[in-house]
Amino acid sequence: MSGKLVASIIVGVTLVFGAVLYWVQVYAYYDRLDPSAVELTMVNMATGEPEVIAADDLKAIDGTSSPIRFRACFTAPLSDTVMSETYEMYADPTPLNAPGWFDCFNSVEIGEALEQGRAMAFLSEKEVADGVDRVIAVMPDGQAYAWHQLNEKYQEDGDEFID
Repeated sequence: MSGKLVASIIVGVTLVFGAVLYWVQVYAYYDRLDPSAVELTMVNMATGEPEVIAADDLKAIDGTSSPIRFRACFTAPLSDTVMSETYEMYADPTPLNAPGWFDCFNSVEIGEALEQGRAMAFLSEKEVADGVDRVIAVMPDGQAYAWHQLNEKYQEDGDEFID
């Protein structure tokens, strides 16, 4: 075989492998969830118990390969005042990136709104998986977002993990 043929085969196999790897990471491990199968809660400050909240226009995705793949977008019909007086705030919300095709969830915009105080974050469910909490962020217009993030059990402290 000539060198050009071998190089062409190597490049072709590499391109196919790269395309398959991209597809697997962006599409294969995520599933769109049926809105009727998703129950969103917030932890009531008075009782410490989660309460089911109304979630209109819900769109959600999840994956079985990781407990932090859950993302959701919805409209919360409660006012900011009612939520802040009723439900437990979340101390360190960090929205994680969603795949580009799930375009209702923009982690950068959500994160900026939280940092600037234009959105509030609430504890939806503690330990939804080992070391993972479900967090809900609500914008002033009622647009809301939910995601899973690592809690204090797996937060980094320098180079060491906190036990």
